[in-house]
Amino acid sequence: MESPNFTPVRLCFAAAHVVLRDSYASVGHSLQKPGPAAEIAQHIDWDTTMGIRRRLDARGFGIAEAMDTAQRFFLGWESARELIFRCGALELSNGFCAGAGTDHLPPIQRTSNLIDGVVYQITLIQRCGGIPVILPMPWLSQNKVPEKTYVEVYRTILKQVKGPLFLHWLGPMFLPSLEGYFPGNSFLDILALDREKVRGCKLSLLDDALELRVRRELLPHDQIVLTGDDFHFGRLMLGGDPQGPAPERPPVVRYNTRIGKHRVAVGDFSHALLGILDGISKPAQQALQALARNDAAEFLRLMTPCEALGQHIFGAPTQHYKAGLAHLAWKNGWQGNSMLVNREDLARDAAHYAKCEELARACGAL
Repeated sequence: MESPNFTPVRLCFAAAHVVLRDSYASVGHSLQKPGPAAEIAQHIDWDTTMGIRRRLDARGFGIAEAMDTAQRFFLGWESARELIFRCGALELSNGFCAGAGTDHLPPIQRTSNLIDGVVYQITLIQRCGGIPVILPMPWLSQNKVPEKTYVEVYRTILKQVKGPLFLHWLGPMFLPSLEGYFPGNSFLDILALDREKVRGCKLSLLDDALELRVRRELLPHDQIVLTGDDFHFGRLMLGGDPQGPAPERPPVVRYNTRIGKHRVAVGDFSHALLGILDGISKPAQQALQALARNDAAEFLRLMTPCEALGQHIFGAPTQHYKAGLAHLAWKNGWQGNSMLVNREDLARDAAHYAKCEELARACGAL
């Protein structure tokens, strides 16, 4: 996070949601009967959606665009591309990254389709000024391809593109079709293919022990982990062993690492690409400012109730977490309704939303 008053201590991207116009209430889309992407696009409130991104940028966060928080797997490529174009046009002070996948293609038939599709989207994101995040390709896990095929697919993609970029490992709690993704040692093998291009990874597995192991594996190579762990993010961003006693802030090993426009601190800690930052930008900004002052205790004091909110919003079934984020944005007056694409907001009940509000007040996010 860059700030004129504080030394940058963590690179933080907030994964932002999409806002719908009131007219969407009468369309009839649902999780049971999802609407066609072209029809969904007619009801996106683009101005308010971009306003969410400007607000996050003003608080010092980069934007993670067209990711799962934006309901990427419902939204369709045409709207995802529009999000990327519009986000790039904002010329945000803290920049943006964006998901690169294959959702512009007809049904995948072979690995060459995957490769061509991801290369196309990476190139488009870079032309818009963003850092690509290679999204998981469900076709690989659905077809149970062997470990070596994963490595070869990613190797061929990397040969055709420029860096910097990140690798995303999204767990099945967010998208069930990703069960078994990155078999064996394929994940670390792919990260090692071209460390100058692949500047790190985003982990969305809600597994703090795994994240610690990956982070320490990458540290000697100046690659970073962007935590996607919305349960344990405070301890992971502070650094050290998240399961141990409250640690002091681990030292910065190097500041000479650059990722795009960002000067990035490297050490035994995680950076962040988090959906929960969409909902906790104010207290998280304050916490990161405390961390920049080397006040680890104040950082944890502010982040601990934010983690409690994250654990509730991302509680099972985890994939419906966007509902809590949209609800809080609505309650804060940043959008006129709390609807989500395919009315995913209806997947949570009134008690869930009441608890969201209680925990958001406790952490200063409402």
